[in-house]
Amino acid sequence: MTTFADSARSYLDATTGSPSRTQAWDAFTTLGLPTTADEVWRYAPLVDFDLDHFTLATGTASPAPSPLAVALAERAGLVVRLVDGFLCSVEGELAGVSVSTVESQWSQKYASDAFALLNCALAPASVVVSVADGVNVTAPIVILNTITTAAAFPQIRLALGRSAQASIVEYLDGGVDALVVPVSDYDLAENSSLQLSTYQRLDTSAWHIARSTGHVGRDARLRQAVISIGGHYNRSRNDAEFLAPGAENELRTTFLGSGDQVHDFRTRQFHRVGRTRSTLLSKGAVADHSRSVYTGLIEIEKGAKRTDARQTNHNLLLSPHAHADSVPNLDIRENDVMCAHASSVGPLDELQRWYLESRGVSRPDAERLMIQGFFNEMLATLPAELASVVERDLGEVLQLVEIVTP
Repeated sequence: MTTFADSARSYLDATTGSPSRTQAWDAFTTLGLPTTADEVWRYAPLVDFDLDHFTLATGTASPAPSPLAVALAERAGLVVRLVDGFLCSVEGELAGVSVSTVESQWSQKYASDAFALLNCALAPASVVVSVADGVNVTAPIVILNTITTAAAFPQIRLALGRSAQASIVEYLDGGVDALVVPVSDYDLAENSSLQLSTYQRLDTSAWHIARSTGHVGRDARLRQAVISIGGHYNRSRNDAEFLAPGAENELRTTFLGSGDQVHDFRTRQFHRVGRTRSTLLSKGAVADHSRSVYTGLIEIEKGAKRTDARQTNHNLLLSPHAHADSVPNLDIRENDVMCAHASSVGPLDELQRWYLESRGVSRPDAERLMIQGFFNEMLATLPAELASVVERDLGEVLQLVEIVTP
């Protein structure tokens, strides 16, 4: 039987021995897979994970797009299509926007992250979407990534030039019984603005382990939303590094868990310099026997005066068997800052439900209205052209979730 390591070595041999890929693979084999003894992985169901269950694809497929992908593409000014991380096509044209591929590279920041090392070694290429200096892209850019193989390692880089503005939506689907490990970097130059939304809609049998890092320059603004519905185990790490004064990041993460899903969100807001701002809001709901974990870190470097950092996590329990953990953390090395964190875990508010029922709304409809209202704040960052598509899809998923409340 072909093991994952066998298929990986065959793939590396076919890439003509890229030194960067080989270095990343060697680092992975030295580090090894994490275990629940590692603090950052102690909530993960790693006892169910077997890397040899997955193998790399030997070629690219051409699947038909899902109806949701079609709806998103119809409303976009530019569509970037990927299959299993391979760039397949670029549809449309926007002035000042370019799409290219470069060889996958690895960074020392991934030295302790086994799955990110796998991505650096095995990604088909790094797909780069660039917006030139001073360009204001008014139409949304949509990146559609469909997973058809057993193991996929998409790698995406978004680069905005000085004073550039863009709105980008990433959509990920497919992935039956697959391991999907995306790694993304977002580079924002001085005074640029990026509105970024990621909608993860993989099959509920997939293992999704994603990592993204935003590098935010002087007076740049990164507004990011991460919405996750799919995955047996869905792990999303979203970092932001503030490189110069005036940098801002607004991050919203949300999920809807059902069955035996595990949603594991991790964030790190690293304020390297002062007079920077970060606002994080993580909201999600778990039903049936599903679980969620939120672990967030606000890190403020010594000398980063006048930093303003906020972190909030709210969780809804839609079943007595569902469970949510919330672990906010602060690492502050400077006194002259404003910093706050808050979290909550609990069922739907009985008073709100009673209010709706007293106005003639049935209990099931009242509960779903409350949940939709809970999520509505998270959809506000989506481009207006695409928000209705995602909201409708989320509503259809919610109709299938069994709500068991007191």
